[in-house]
Amino acid sequence: MHGVNLDMLGRRDPAHYGKLTLIELERQIVGFARELELEVHCFQTNSESEFIEHLHGITGSADGLLLNPGAWTHYAWSIHDALEIAALPAVEVHLSSVDSREEWRRVSVVRDLCIATVSGQGVEGYREALVRLSKALDG
Repeated sequence: MHGVNLDMLGRRDPAHYGKLTLIELERQIVGFARELELEVHCFQTNSESEFIEHLHGITGSADGLLLNPGAWTHYAWSIHDALEIAALPAVEVHLSSVDSREEWRRVSVVRDLCIATVSGQGVEGYREALVRLSKALDG
């Protein structure tokens, strides 16, 4: 699940986010998932309510989640609560190293509900996040 402004990848600061577009990133994620024999479905929205509604409806159609809520990571307690309701193993992933950027980016309102956080690894962070999720699902 990709949150706010991630549809602008390729136009955002490449020093933090790389040069891939969202479509290219999602192709990479699908490829990583195939390597791990996982099936993924990608979702992106700039609407916090749509992100929450997607979390509300995900139970029964997914075994786990990778989520990059974008800036919502840092303040959207409504997403925290929706993730808690979804009650699925989740990995928080960020292209940039949020913990070494501005102070406000170091806060994550979803981290306590996630089995892991992967940040600062660019597109490869999604591979790492899938590996961690796969291990948690295998159990």
